[in-house]
Amino acid sequence: MKEVSVVIPNFNGIAYMRDCLEALKAQRFTNFEVIVVDNGSSDGSRELVQQEYPEVKLIALSENFGFCRAVNEGIYASSAPYVLLLNNDTKAEKDFVGNLLNSIRKSPKRFSCQGKMVQMHDPSRIDDAGNYYCALGWAFARGKGKLQEMYQREEKIFAACGGASIYRKSIMKEIGYFDEEHFAYLEDIDIGYRARIYGYENIFTPDAVVHHVGSGTSGSRYNLFKVRYSSRNNIYLIYKNMPLLQILWNLPLLLAGFLAKEIFFAEKGFAREYAAGIVNGFRISAKEKKVKFSGKHLINYLRIQWELYLNIVRRLMR
Repeated sequence: MKEVSVVIPNFNGIAYMRDCLEALKAQRFTNFEVIVVDNGSSDGSRELVQQEYPEVKLIALSENFGFCRAVNEGIYASSAPYVLLLNNDTKAEKDFVGNLLNSIRKSPKRFSCQGKMVQMHDPSRIDDAGNYYCALGWAFARGKGKLQEMYQREEKIFAACGGASIYRKSIMKEIGYFDEEHFAYLEDIDIGYRARIYGYENIFTPDAVVHHVGSGTSGSRYNLFKVRYSSRNNIYLIYKNMPLLQILWNLPLLLAGFLAKEIFFAEKGFAREYAAGIVNGFRISAKEKKVKFSGKHLINYLRIQWELYLNIVRRLMR
């Protein structure tokens, strides 16, 4: 039986797919399977996998159903107790898979462990060393742009980035899989948030290194699609994971945070898209189900709330 299932979602990623799969073939730890879930690509990347990597399990979807649907399809098809999600625009160093597996096995309370994502074109710099979320309603990548040598310690993080992280499948069965309503963006914060509510941990694992191009599918850091879906999903994230009392408690900070973001995106020419995403976020929140509040998780909610405050400081000092 395989110990790890590596799931790679792909949409028109032919420029990156060969490097990604070759890096996995070079891993020192070998007891894992690779599953590529193709979201209706038209660039030949699906055919490349079929022809050059017959050992890879390929799931071909008929159209682009988004990141969440793709990774869920891969998780459902996986045979191992641990699932490692990996972006197609990455190159993993030789101990990446093995070190992530060793990290998550250290404690049954670990839901996810994220590797150290460094910038492909400047490996001395961090791309993502763990995801944080704060009481202003901002999600952000820890360490982005900083020297990677500053991030050498294993640490707890708010959530793991879904582009290079391992997850414990047994906990997914308890808390739920990736929420396909997200389509893409903040889905990793959402599932990490849910795990925290249930008392589990998300960990940054510095010795599991992966090189990341960044925006390999969407093409740029800011664009209409990203801005609209990010603001939409942020409203949904808050509604879904915070009890009503916590939403009201955080409302002044959340309003300030969303206003600041509106001004930020207005300066970049995306004011209308950001506002439209917020409106759409309220629409989907009205029809979707919240995480059910339980008194037995109260201490976890209090810990999360403290961290939401602390993460404002982390964000402003970044």
